[in-house]
Amino acid sequence: MNETAHPAERLRDQVDRAMADMKAVDPRIIDVQGRTAITDYMAFATGNSRRHVRSIAESVIEAARELDLRPLGVEGMEGSEWVLVDLGDVVVHVMLEDVRDFYRLERIWGVDGDRGDTEDEE
Repeated sequence: MNETAHPAERLRDQVDRAMADMKAVDPRIIDVQGRTAITDYMAFATGNSRRHVRSIAESVIEAARELDLRPLGVEGMEGSEWVLVDLGDVVVHVMLEDVRDFYRLERIWGVDGDRGDTEDEE
């Protein structure tokens, strides 16, 4: 990890690794700086089952804790169809495939097409 990176970028990278380590399907992190005051990055990932969705979300939370950060909020763990983890600079959405396909949140941020790579590669 780049220790000199901005804290939001370090958290983004940590979230990206956590999703990859848990074999999240179609992970995507979108840079929304300047488009919303809510967060700097929106992360999206699909889980193969409710258990997988929950495990990905738990891994993201643990990855943030490694940076001494706690989530500002976590929603949806009970049903685990769609779990939202608000880490401040990064808001993470982990969903079952049908939920992600139905809501198509990436389109809200003007991102279409392949969801397989992060948008803000350096």
